[in-house]
Amino acid sequence: MASVKDLIRKFQNGGLSDDEFVASFDMALAQERTTPSQLARVIIEENTRFPFPPAVYAEVMRRIERSGTTQFDPAGESTHMDSGPLTGSLYATSPAVGTVPPASRPKGVGDTLNGRFVLEECLGVGGMGTVYKALDLRKLEASDRKPYIAIKVLNLQFSGHPKSLIALQREARKAQTLAHRNIVTVYDFDRDGPVVFLTMEYLPGRPLSQVLKAPGFNGMPMAKAMPIIAGMSHALAYAHERGFVHCDFKPANVFLTDSSEVKVIDFGIARGFLPPADESDKTVFDPGSLGGMTPAYASPEMFDHREPDPRDDIYALACVTYELLTGRHPYERMSANQARAAGLKPVQPRELSRTQWKTLREALSLDRETRMPTVDRFLAGMSAASGVSAPRRSALLAGAAVAALAGVSAVGYFAWRTSRPAQAPPVVAQADSSPSAPSTPSAPPAPPAPVVRPPAEAFSMPAVLRVMAAVPCSLLAATSPENGRVRVRGYLAESVGVSRLREQLNALPGVKSLDVDTQPLSADKCDVARMIAPYWSGRREGAVASSLRTRGDKLQLTEGTPLVLELRTPAQDSYVYVDYFAADGNVAHLVPSARVPGHQAPASYSATIGDGGDWVISRPFGTELVVLLTTPAPLFDGRRSDVESWQDYLKALEKPLGQMAHKYGQERISADLVEISTRAK
Repeated sequence: MASVKDLIRKFQNGGLSDDEFVASFDMALAQERTTPSQLARVIIEENTRFPFPPAVYAEVMRRIERSGTTQFDPAGESTHMDSGPLTGSLYATSPAVGTVPPASRPKGVGDTLNGRFVLEECLGVGGMGTVYKALDLRKLEASDRKPYIAIKVLNLQFSGHPKSLIALQREARKAQTLAHRNIVTVYDFDRDGPVVFLTMEYLPGRPLSQVLKAPGFNGMPMAKAMPIIAGMSHALAYAHERGFVHCDFKPANVFLTDSSEVKVIDFGIARGFLPPADESDKTVFDPGSLGGMTPAYASPEMFDHREPDPRDDIYALACVTYELLTGRHPYERMSANQARAAGLKPVQPRELSRTQWKTLREALSLDRETRMPTVDRFLAGMSAASGVSAPRRSALLAGAAVAALAGVSAVGYFAWRTSRPAQAPPVVAQADSSPSAPSTPSAPPAPPAPVVRPPAEAFSMPAVLRVMAAVPCSLLAATSPENGRVRVRGYLAESVGVSRLREQLNALPGVKSLDVDTQPLSADKCDVARMIAPYWSGRREGAVASSLRTRGDKLQLTEGTPLVLELRTPAQDSYVYVDYFAADGNVAHLVPSARVPGHQAPASYSATIGDGGDWVISRPFGTELVVLLTTPAPLFDGRRSDVESWQDYLKALEKPLGQMAHKYGQERISADLVEISTRAK
């Protein structure tokens, strides 16, 4: 390997340009007498230590793979004698582990996987694979407004590894488990002949590594850096809560989207630090056996091959944070072991307060025992300005508070006024006017007794609420902006009707005027209304309420129209469920679903779903409901089938919803709904 290694060293030391290195690589490659997978392993290891430019790395790997394919007859008829330990053994259709399969050709830009995914652009190269922007022909055929996805194709070393498919399957499953707004959404894994790949959401934007390596970058102001630090922290904290350590956290694995979102990618070698639910994960396959690490961001314990710990990620997070704030690595890009041996100490960034620097310095500790123990504490410390207490983790990226209808709890309480009975006027003695009575001076006439009238019964809001609570199959909320003037909003049973409700409310004492604005709710939707009634946002204050509406508040939708929904979550981290109760008695689960697998949201989080044409109005038509439900914990162990009957779903929902209300409190659950009318063109 001397010739290839010498070439690499010269390139890394600046002795060769990109083009010179690639041109010289073919000559060095011809002198090597090792298998392509062994050579690829050298390149991958060198790339881990000192990353190549992505285009150079991709081209070198292609040339290695191409050299492997020349060892086989194109027609697939001749055999190859392996020069390694298996000398003398023949293979044609079953190659030895670590070699390039017969007639395989490396996939690259312009190729198509499974006749469906066209690789259009190389987005980056990592230790396990190359990531491409790909056009999904099925989405294009369906006129999807977002037909692009990202595809990670395993590198040669991993494609030839006997557990490569297991590695990708584990990564897909872990990534689907880690469904969070700050973690890239992974769809599935698949293979095209010998090529194994992973499909995930396409993120227009750029990796954080490009920002840090930009010419003249000397650090970012704290105010601008804090949303990025918060996004990275949210992702890692979420993974740690579920027992996963990323194990290779670095700027290249943090993506900044064009819409200013922060996404952590490549949980490919994430390893569990909690006992797995399925013990076979631990005994059958350990992803760490395939993975690598980036020395500049790896903790000392990772070099010592100690069991993974959240503090390994915290060290990497602190290194990235320091680099983001200063433009420099805290230990001059030395590995943790080298920095410890050299006695290096990071210098305090000028912009940090004493609390922030204490937090960052503790997270940068080269000893796990004295390192910051949790991401939450790191984020709280970095969020704190001098003399100001830190906000909650979930509030850092939150939007404005939820704007919901004023509910019962927002209504002032008007006590009953009980009137005392009028007292009888005092009895005044009358003088005896008979002739035999002695004459006495006449007394002045007594003043007339005051007339005491019983007061009119006062207006009572509780009385209004009792009337509304007695209305069946309804979701109603009332406010009284002025004593005696009542406003009613919500959903009213068709069997009752507005006129009857007005009649009942007008009959109450003290009601001066009524403003009733309700939507009719048909009898077939009573079960849905009954289920969500205790949690309905219309009866909640804004802080604990969720919100759901159609884009533009359109309630009449025509066949072929996309269903676009805008939602907001309550003021606490929550799990989000969005369900479409169709006119045919079935319910379609929109979130979580195959299209939107992630369903955990931070506090007061705003989101738009369906703007990519994910759901389109079609038959059957009628009056239909879309329901938003937010809960403090998952309602179900896994994702339900995308479509099921109303009754099956409501029956399955009843028990876990009741248990959750009992465990966390009814106020931690929130619901809202939109009633829409659909029709043919």
